[in-house]
Amino acid sequence: MLCIMSVTLHEAAHAWVALLGGDRTAHEGGQVSLNPIPHIRREPVGMLVFPIVTVFITGWPMGFASAPFDPHWAIKHPKRAARMAAAGPLANLLLMVIAGLLIRWGVARGVYFPLDEIEFGKIVGCQSHFLAGVGFVLGMCFCMNMVMFLFNLLPLPPLDGSGIMIMFMNEETAEKYLAIVHQPAIGLIGILIAWKLFSLVLAPIFPFAVGLLYPGVSYG
Repeated sequence: MLCIMSVTLHEAAHAWVALLGGDRTAHEGGQVSLNPIPHIRREPVGMLVFPIVTVFITGWPMGFASAPFDPHWAIKHPKRAARMAAAGPLANLLLMVIAGLLIRWGVARGVYFPLDEIEFGKIVGCQSHFLAGVGFVLGMCFCMNMVMFLFNLLPLPPLDGSGIMIMFMNEETAEKYLAIVHQPAIGLIGILIAWKLFSLVLAPIFPFAVGLLYPGVSYG
């Protein structure tokens, strides 16, 4: 459920910023919505099947979806298209920050405390069984949205980071660039490279980010 919520907000942010920028494609498809149904209908594998599979493989769920946009609009307005691309990861950053602030609030009141050792999703210590469950959900929200934020910022197609890059291109260059990165083979290669590189990105950031939740605590 947490995975579906995070992916839904990510895609709704893309669609909303595109609408603000003049592209109604996602809006007409129902993606400017926090209701997960339109997003599941568009990408049932990424929203339902993939999270279940990744739970069995990694122990935690991950998902994906997509918000449609008009490529001619993106070529004509590269900066608007870049803002649309950035909106999804920023939505995940927002969820991460909210979860982090709630954890810090619990720490300040003595409800939560740092664990001696951390792993993905298990970053909150608590004595109360009920509040431990809440802490686990907050920890998962923090970690999952950190991964979605960082992973999607990698400048490789079809990730959002590649879309952000067109902010620095003129119309002619953006047209050529989009024609290349939208090829399915290029997207597949980009995902494979990103998957290999991401552990190198996450390894130093994860302990640093968790350490920020607990004043005076550092995870090496």
